[in-house]
Amino acid sequence: MKKFEHGGDIKSFAKELKCPANEIIDLSSNINVIQPNCKVDFNTLSISAYPNYEKLYKKIAKHYGVNKNQLELFNGGSSAIFTLFRHLGLKHCTIYSPAYLEYKKASVIYNYKLNLINRFQSKSSKIKKNSLVIFVNPSTPDGQYYDIKKLLKLWKKKNCTVLIDESFLEFINKGSKASAVEFTKEYDKLYILKSMTKFYSSAGIRIGTLLSNKNNIEKLKAKEPMWKLSQFDMNYILSVIKDKAFVKKTIQTTKKNRQQLNSALKKYTFIKKVYKSSANYLLVELQDIDANALQEDLKTFKIMIRSCENFDFLNKYHVRIAIKDKQSIKTLCDALDTIIIKKD
Repeated sequence: MKKFEHGGDIKSFAKELKCPANEIIDLSSNINVIQPNCKVDFNTLSISAYPNYEKLYKKIAKHYGVNKNQLELFNGGSSAIFTLFRHLGLKHCTIYSPAYLEYKKASVIYNYKLNLINRFQSKSSKIKKNSLVIFVNPSTPDGQYYDIKKLLKLWKKKNCTVLIDESFLEFINKGSKASAVEFTKEYDKLYILKSMTKFYSSAGIRIGTLLSNKNNIEKLKAKEPMWKLSQFDMNYILSVIKDKAFVKKTIQTTKKNRQQLNSALKKYTFIKKVYKSSANYLLVELQDIDANALQEDLKTFKIMIRSCENFDFLNKYHVRIAIKDKQSIKTLCDALDTIIIKKD
């Protein structure tokens, strides 16, 4: 369904431009441009036996600061989302929007009555009692980080089941204090989604994690298949999760490049606003040119951006630009300079 489309379709873009995919500068997808060090030789992996996830559970539990009985693993973050919606079977869902579009899609598929709250205008809107609440933190597509303590009190008062999506939290250098995981101890209807896809630059390796209290996880696991992850998924994550230098480099580089791109974009008169972000992407509001027209101009430079027209409360003048390396920023700015000359 077109209204649920995402960025990152490099192959289709390259086919349209009749060029190799490796020539495309993909600023539409918010995957980490820095690669972790993976020491696994996948050609030597034994795949004749069923995988055992014991070590993986222990490592990921330690990584997120929980016990292994407080998490369940899935074949990617989207799989975790759809499983939770199906498992809970609630009637109402409130999404603080704009948000990752898979939440809206899951609500439609599992017949939840949907309530959207425009978090840019107000976060204190009325919440349906006993409903499912979705909050992405840092948010997408703008990357803002929120202190959710007051909101959590509101949700608890309404006896809501809450899912906090922290897929981009590791890009923030605030340590464990930035996470809502600690609140699972005091609120038994709280779930946290963690996805390693974005930070560990591994869209092709599918591991998503739901964190909650032991009782919630036991109930969730009871309806799950025994094997969901491949040996390739498991061994990749077990290897890269050890790369602490990669974590430090990612946080430092993302912050530096985000500041550079943010400053560069503000000089263009057709950019009305650059939203504050703590993640590896920026939401930009345009004027005098819409997202589709800008993308057409950028095709000459083989640059992909992400139109945000299909996000709730955004329109054809909103685009998301991923923060990649310095060369990508320079190429983008050179392209935008050319567009200015054409407009003038």
